[in-house]
Amino acid sequence: MAKADYVDFQARTQALAYLITFRSYGTWLHGDRRGSIDRRNYNRFGTPEMPSNAKVFADESAELKNQPILLNRAQRDLVELAIREVCALRDYVLHAVNARTNHVHSVVTAPCKPEHVMDSFKAYATRKLREEGLLGRNIKPWARHGSTPYLWTEEQVKRAIDYVINGQGDEPFL
Repeated sequence: MAKADYVDFQARTQALAYLITFRSYGTWLHGDRRGSIDRRNYNRFGTPEMPSNAKVFADESAELKNQPILLNRAQRDLVELAIREVCALRDYVLHAVNARTNHVHSVVTAPCKPEHVMDSFKAYATRKLREEGLLGRNIKPWARHGSTPYLWTEEQVKRAIDYVINGQGDEPFL
């Protein structure tokens, strides 16, 4: 961290932005080979992720209320549009957005907690998908919660924007 960033960070009471990520329903379960976190034991900075576990993964899969949701191109475009509309309506600054087949990334500046922003993004996107007939009425499209790290410095915001725009690969995850 540059000295100027450190000084700015120390004087700041509000994050410059948030990196908000949420997953589509059923696409990354506990026990997954990629690792995962939970609300109790594996969600602290510097601690390991929950290890891969085929039995836990099978149990989680069996409890799904609907099939995992993979977003197609039309759905992804609509999710991004919904996020842009939320930001315009609420005067949030949207720095970057990228809807993938199984998750959505955004970098946003807002005067409220990132969890509130994420909940609004999910609600608007769900409503828009249903209005356009791209999501069934009783289908749950999003996993519970998501990731909402605070970005305190200009460098963190810049790196998050680059990650959202350029760090996702050319092809969607399949």
